Amino acid sequence: MRKFIFITLFLISNLIFSQVKGTIIAIKDGDTVVALLPDKTQETLRLADVDCPENGQAFGKNAKQFTSSQVFGKTVTFYRIGKDKYRRTIAKIFYDNDKYLSKEIIKAGFGWWYFKASKNLELQKFQDDAKEKKLGLWADKNAVSPWDYRESKKKKKVI
Repeated sequence: MRKFIFITLFLISNLIFSQVKGTIIAIKDGDTVVALLPDKTQETLRLADVDCPENGQAFGKNAKQFTSSQVFGKTVTFYRIGKDKYRRTIAKIFYDNDKYLSKEIIKAGFGWWYFKASKNLELQKFQDDAKEKKLGLWADKNAVSPWDYRESKKKKKVI
């Protein structure tokens, strides 16, 4: 029985954390892309470690454009690390000789380090640096995080 449980857990972890290649065929927003996999299926990927402004939010279009400029049409390598509440795959995406997409977004000032779900403290430093240099969304001294923006939209619906 133990052997069966071990093998099952091993296979599940390989499915979740395995390296996958795909071509980015769509950019939904700054932190969500669609990959075409080698078997011709599509998979929606929500970037790990970063939260970008929503499409209707200030800098939302800029974040989407930045992500597009980095990976649209490119073959990337990604690692599945889980699923979100919308059943999208949460993934760490790497491109152009191992650039980490979430890190590049944060460095350019088009997303927040998503500290609620990320343990990568290095990304906090990149966010602080972008903020200090007033890059991207940090040019707005009243920048609103996506989670605060979504919360304010919920409250408006209730009223």
